[in-house]
Amino acid sequence: MSMTDSHTFPQLMGAVPTEFVGLDNYFSLLSNDDFQHALRNLLLYTVVFIAGTMILGFFWAWLLDRRSKAEGIFRSLYLFPMAVSSISAGVVWRWLLNASTGERATGLNRLFQNVGLGFLENGWTTHVTLGIASIALPAIWQMAGYVMALFLAGFRGIPDEMREAARIDGASEWKLYRHVLFPQLSPVALSALIILGHMSLKVFDLVVAVTGPQFYPTSVPAIVMYNFMGSGDYANASAVGIILLVVIAIFIIPYLIHVAREDK
Repeated sequence: MSMTDSHTFPQLMGAVPTEFVGLDNYFSLLSNDDFQHALRNLLLYTVVFIAGTMILGFFWAWLLDRRSKAEGIFRSLYLFPMAVSSISAGVVWRWLLNASTGERATGLNRLFQNVGLGFLENGWTTHVTLGIASIALPAIWQMAGYVMALFLAGFRGIPDEMREAARIDGASEWKLYRHVLFPQLSPVALSALIILGHMSLKVFDLVVAVTGPQFYPTSVPAIVMYNFMGSGDYANASAVGIILLVVIAIFIIPYLIHVAREDK
């Protein structure tokens, strides 16, 4: 499948009704195979993006917590991708994730060839089921530095006296992190999860920059809404927007309730 292939929603993009239809638009969307594909893509993207960003960001923060002499340089390098817009990052990663293999390979596939890892060559975004996971790679690259900054601030907020007391009691480095430091980072981890979660659920510009708005394997609800608006079907576009709002609220409202209870 080439980057120019498209997949539309013919059964949903007909004439826009002028009468009140109740919840018909929502039922039509949720029962449509293409929209279900977009929802599955969004779920897969969210899982890969959050897992990769949290793991990489925490690992970087743990390394910097060792107080390396070059900490300032590494911290700047880790945070630099945040200064790059999603569109700019998407243009670069579109080349890196090029699906060409063999003699015509470019980007990551060419790199794998040059280092003797040719078996890792793949179609990246062209895979119908897992293509959206490739879009998570530039997103992880962009946001891992932000998560690193959150966790590093959490590490630095723990008093040195607490660490020394644990070492005096005979705690190893692993037990120090496992039983003393990690529990102190729970609020930071929860905040990072909420922030990353709502960012992933409304992903749009990165997908457009890497594969375009008409590429079926990487379709997500925000792309579907954009295509509906482009065709003048504002009713279904609004329905997609409401569905996204409800999904995001499911993630955000419990967190807000938790914060409000803690503030009392």
